[in-house]
Amino acid sequence: MPRSKTLPAELDPSARQLMADLRRLKDHSELTMRQLAAKTGYSAKSWERYLGGASLPPREAVEALARISGTDPVPLLALREVAADTWDRRRAGGQAHTGGQAHAHTEMPAAPSASSPSDTAEVPSPRPAEVPSSRPAEPTPGRIPHLALAAGVAALAVALLAALLVMLRLEDDVTPAAITAPPRSTAPSPPPTYTCRIARVDGRWSAGINKGRTTEIGYGDTGADVAEAQCLLRRAGISPGGIDGMFGPLTLRAVKAFQQRAGLTVDGMLGPHTWKALRG
Repeated sequence: MPRSKTLPAELDPSARQLMADLRRLKDHSELTMRQLAAKTGYSAKSWERYLGGASLPPREAVEALARISGTDPVPLLALREVAADTWDRRRAGGQAHTGGQAHAHTEMPAAPSASSPSDTAEVPSPRPAEVPSSRPAEPTPGRIPHLALAAGVAALAVALLAALLVMLRLEDDVTPAAITAPPRSTAPSPPPTYTCRIARVDGRWSAGINKGRTTEIGYGDTGADVAEAQCLLRRAGISPGGIDGMFGPLTLRAVKAFQQRAGLTVDGMLGPHTWKALRG
């Protein structure tokens, strides 16, 4: 996406500031859209919508871009929360407006007229007032035995159903214990160990771990390429912590310090230029 593309005019200030900051981080990292998609897990089309202001990026996408560029994600996430609140209110306002128009066109059924002739014709004539009897109503002969029989059958059915459920519950509790084998205790595999063997190979420094590869790596990566970079950083006099093959905070700080000393772009990523300076 060209850097000169103008953001939509309807964006609120917080969303506009968020898109501008994300654009700046993307340009600073010197990554193409395809490289950005490969590193963050979001497609290039998605990033075009996010950076173009057509769609609000999710929290994970903002955190991923901040991690790649070595930037604190907290201010960006705060901007995103404010922008999301305004974004949701604007969407809810549009839906409410549409619903209000639909409600305005809903017709209510007409109320019947109080003077309708048909209503007057169906009004029953008043009957003489009856004095209620104080005697209780007598049960209908033959009804009580039928009710008792029906209640007994229902109670029996409920009891049988409850017994069946208890049997099924017991089978569920017993069967897995008889079939499932006891878990095996497996010892965790030890992490790989790396040894720095600093030497000049074809006029370039090497630690003898990743066979001279210059694969682009960054914060959160692991493996032999990270261990090779850690050894070369230590050779350059900047401690990355341990030689453990994990690109953590200490290694990130060491990479940035080396890039600043070498006059490179301080982004915390080991790209071709940083590898070349390390192997010097």
